[in-house]
Formats: sequence, structure tokens, C-alpha cells
Amino acid sequence: MTDRLAALLTHFAVTAKVFHTGLLCGIHDLADEQAVGYLHLIRRGRLVVSHGQGAAVQVTEPSLLLYPLPMAHRFISDGDQGIDTACARLHFDGGAANPIVAALPAFSCLPLAELEGAGGILDLLFNEAARQHCGRQAVLDRLFEVLLIQVLRHLMEHGQTQAGMLAGMAHPRLRHALVAMHEQAAYDWSLAALAVQAGMSRSVFAHTFREVVGCTPGIYLQRWRMALAQKLLLQGRSLKLIAGDTGYGSEAALSRAFKAQTGLSPRQWLGQRDQRPASLPIVP
Repeated sequence: MTDRLAALLTHFAVTAKVFHTGLLCGIHDLADEQAVGYLHLIRRGRLVVSHGQGAAVQVTEPSLLLYPLPMAHRFISDGDQGIDTACARLHFDGGAANPIVAALPAFSCLPLAELEGAGGILDLLFNEAARQHCGRQAVLDRLFEVLLIQVLRHLMEHGQTQAGMLAGMAHPRLRHALVAMHEQAAYDWSLAALAVQAGMSRSVFAHTFREVVGCTPGIYLQRWRMALAQKLLLQGRSLKLIAGDTGYGSEAALSRAFKAQTGLSPRQWLGQRDQRPASLPIVP
């Protein structure tokens, strides 16, 4: 079976950094730190989660709270009993421009009991959190990263992603065309060739892709290539090599496509990356 997440996680990694395990009591505010999301595990206790002016969320059973992008939130729990938690900050390569982030809800609350196949990981994570073994931080960080992959699987398999890339990857046929684009971005994909990958007629494929993913296959491929180009620019690759890796025939062709998408040349974008957020909502 096609691995829908392999190419995504290879090109756009996510890292976790655990910053709290154990009891939390009373009121705790978590800031919207730049380029940082959160993954909270509530193992035991009752919790009210507030997001400023929005409606508060009541957490009454063991649950997972996911914030792929910075969002200030407040935990309100009993001052005596509190909640038993494990919390990590998340960094997605590319921040808001990461195609996984762009396809996720701003906030998800999932009961732990609904995460099929995650019981062993959760047991290992909480057991590790309760001890002070050497390498504890590294083990907890990796376990949170594995758990996030389990969450992505769950959201795709249960149709809980927004219209876009992950919704397309949950589709039994479209997923094959998307994986082909992800794995072979430099290939000269035609609509007909992508339809063959999906096992659909060209017209049905084009209509279904636009309805599920929210754009045409050609636009999706262009945005995916631009996402890769941004990543490679940040890694210090030359424009000539990036052009070859992303399916553009020359530096000039890459620069034209880059400016059409971002409003900046590659060098301008690279020079301003620390002064402004990424300008590409890579996948609608």
C-alpha cells in the first residue's frame, strides 16, 4: 500500500520538545510563541481550555489537544486535584507554509481512547515521563513525534482534516496521484499521467481532485514545488540545483514561478525570511 506520509515527513519534518510532565493545578497560560505549536496529553483530571474570545472547551476524559500553529490558550483546572499532563512544543519545518500544518484544523481535541493503535505508545510515554532515566528527554521527544504521526493517521482515516492535501490523501484514489507528485516533484506530470496514477478517467480525476483538495492538480503541483524550493533555499542549495530538483528547466524559470507565487524573487524571499512569515499557503 502506498505510504501517504513518507514523502511529506521526509521533506517537511516535525520535531517535538517536551517541556512539562506531571501535575498542573489552577490556571496556566500558554503563549502563542513564534513558529511553535503544541501537543498536550491530558491523562487524568477535568480541564477547561480557553482561547480568548472563543467558546471554552470542556475536557472530561483522557484527551489529546493539538495546536499545529501558535495559538494562545489557557488551562483552567481544579486547584487541588489538577490534571495529569504531558506537554510538548511542536516545530513544523516551514511553519505556516508546511503542507501538513496547512491541512490541519487550528485546534483539535481527541479522546485518547479513539486513537487506534496508540495505546502502547501512550503507555510507554507516560511510563517514561514518570521516571528519571538517562536520555529521558530524547525518548519523550521521539515518542511525541511518533504519536503525532498516529494523530495524522487518525485524522485522515476518519475524515477530520480540512479540505486540502490531507483530505486528498484520505481519498482511496487521489492519494496515489498526490504521493506520485510528492515523491517525483521534478517529473513533467500531465493531467492524463496523474489520472492514470489515480486509476480514474481524466475528467473524473480533475473534477474529484478540485472538489476534495480545493484546487486543480496543476496548481497543487506548482505549490508543492514552491514548498520544496523554499525548503531547499533555506538549506543553502543553489538556484540551479533547486531548479533541477523541482522540475524547472532553468534558474530563470524557477525565479519567475517563485515570484508569481510569493511576490518576491528567491533571493528577496530568503533575505526577508526572518522579518515576515512565510508567504505561501502551500496547500489550500
